[in-house]
Amino acid sequence: METNLPEVKAEVEAAFARYEKALMANDVATLQSLFWNSPLTVRYGIAEILHGWREIGAFRSARSPAGLARIISATIVTTFGQDFATASTSFHRDTLPGKIGRQQQSWVRFPEGWRIVAAHVSVIEEPSPGTGQTPG
Repeated sequence: METNLPEVKAEVEAAFARYEKALMANDVATLQSLFWNSPLTVRYGIAEILHGWREIGAFRSARSPAGLARIISATIVTTFGQDFATASTSFHRDTLPGKIGRQQQSWVRFPEGWRIVAAHVSVIEEPSPGTGQTPG
């Protein structure tokens, strides 16, 4: 299996960028369109466990748009063949001093385009410089 075929990687990076732009704008319709419309879709968030496209949409619709601004870093997109990829990134928010967020998504190419089939978001204490380890 080939990894990181340039054209496939560019497609997933574009989908990921579209997701990030929609997240910052609280564009619920675009965010929802980027998740696979299935009861099998999973999103584990900072304070929620969501199973299925409908639950994810209900969460997005009810979520406050306040405090969504963030700066992402260390984004890694890895593609596997033509139709599967992962996207992982770290993020910082001014509203979470001393903490770092982590986001990971699994993307699958469907006839209608790339969709997130599983996602995980978590926040931890900022690791000690150069160690990758959280304090304590």
